[in-house]
Amino acid sequence: MELKNEKLSVTREEEQRCGGDILIEKSKVEIMRTIVEREDPSSKDVDDHTLRRFLRAQDLDVDKASDMFLKYLNWKRTFIPNGYIAEREIRNELAQNKLFIQGYSKKGQPIIVLLGNKHKPSKSGLDEFKRCVVYAFDKICARIPSGKDNFIAIADLEGWGYKNSDVRGYIAALLILQDCYPERLGKLFFIHVPYMFMTAWKMICPFLDSRTTKKICFVENKKLRATLHSEIDEDQLPEIYGGKLPLVPVQDI
Repeated sequence: MELKNEKLSVTREEEQRCGGDILIEKSKVEIMRTIVEREDPSSKDVDDHTLRRFLRAQDLDVDKASDMFLKYLNWKRTFIPNGYIAEREIRNELAQNKLFIQGYSKKGQPIIVLLGNKHKPSKSGLDEFKRCVVYAFDKICARIPSGKDNFIAIADLEGWGYKNSDVRGYIAALLILQDCYPERLGKLFFIHVPYMFMTAWKMICPFLDSRTTKKICFVENKKLRATLHSEIDEDQLPEIYGGKLPLVPVQDI
């Protein structure tokens, strides 16, 4: 896939200011590394790029970013002890055939698609669902090109109803994204949104921080094609949205 070059016209003053911001950020990453390595020696295996994402998620507040990162490491050791989620651990979730990955945005962000009407809340708890969420995030993040930071998500709610409603699950998924994969979300488009979903959304929204909610867009049906085409070229869009790519199940990537 070809990525389009974006030409930016900047003044010398803007270049100097940008360079200064980069130096400040770099300095704070070094301070953060000192803190987290002291608290958890395993932090030495984490690159600066990852630390920078946590730092940016906390608006360059070193103490908050360090605390967030250390909580993430503890969560990862507990929830993903093998370092990855095996497909045998999420067979029931994968069988619903609700998650797909294919294509890239105009900015080179990989795209993940969720079909909301395929989701069936588990009666045995959220553990398998949360493992599936991590599995999907790891899959899509592995497709992020070098030099890029995030992905685009499309949550298609056509045909969504009460049988698919899972507020606890939605909150769990978005908190994993927000707290354990900071700055990985570029945009989340909710499309074909039924009115009744907004009742569920009112219960979900308070759990999200402003950095996350700013990346979420509810798309009107009449503006769907224009909105998606503004972000994604036709040859990278799924066929069901007027593009040329078939939906590929996440487990087949």
